[in-house]
Amino acid sequence: MNSSGREVLVGQDAVDSLLGVLDLEEIDKGLFRGPRAGVGLQRVFGGQVAGQALVAAGRTVPADRRVHSLHGYFVRPGDSTKPIVYQVEDIRDGRSFSVRRTVALQNGQTIFFMSASFHTGERGLEHSDPAPNGLARPEEIAPLSEQLKSHPDRLGMWARVPRPIDMRYAGGGSGFSASGERPAQEHQRVWMKADGRLPDDPLIHVCVLTYASDLTLLDSVLSRHGAVWGPGGYLGTSLDHALWFHRPFRFDDWILYDSMSPTAADGRGLAQGRFFDAAGVHLASATQEGLLRETPEPPGVP
Repeated sequence: MNSSGREVLVGQDAVDSLLGVLDLEEIDKGLFRGPRAGVGLQRVFGGQVAGQALVAAGRTVPADRRVHSLHGYFVRPGDSTKPIVYQVEDIRDGRSFSVRRTVALQNGQTIFFMSASFHTGERGLEHSDPAPNGLARPEEIAPLSEQLKSHPDRLGMWARVPRPIDMRYAGGGSGFSASGERPAQEHQRVWMKADGRLPDDPLIHVCVLTYASDLTLLDSVLSRHGAVWGPGGYLGTSLDHALWFHRPFRFDDWILYDSMSPTAADGRGLAQGRFFDAAGVHLASATQEGLLRETPEPPGVP
């Protein structure tokens, strides 16, 4: 239950709520309306906008083509109290590739735009780097919500929003740790999956991963410094986001998100991540740059 006395959605209820957010209404050819999340946050979560934009694009391509990459830019904060309209431009349909451009609009202004490419898939070379080894399995790690119970002041947005994604940090704490309690680490590794069952539609699994990819990626910038979010740490805003999807997957199975930050400068941090399934197969890759601003300690904190 959150501070307003409302029960926080978890498990299948939270997953069904997310699926409802991703179930866009087609209001004209290439024009879709996304329902508001209705979770009480002032700004729309970036992963929600990216996920909805990909749903809109995916609904305009032939069924035999899977998304293999997307590149998006967050240009204005979205208002969580209002729906978002998505306009999809049909850039090209070739023999094996389709390209779409999606613009997310609120109040007549662009808040996000994205290009996405879809491919039929072909036979060719196969290789990938191995997944990190020696990590604790997700079943051996407490969920983030359990880890934060000892620091209720660090719950932040997690105390106010549905939790459709089960996230388990594999050692070293998280950006939601108390200030001064997080060790500096080059890599941040998080097991994650939908906290319930997803439908069999492959596009839904890709869109839920897109949603989840924005939850922890910038945290790897803080991880290099042992820094945290919130008072005594930093506030972060996603500037752009890119994903490449290498192999099919289900996001209601455990997936390891291995991320790190190669550089940070001028108030911006670059983060890169790789997704692996439980067998160590490389499924997808992500890159994001974010704006990071220092937050002072609240009054009375030594």
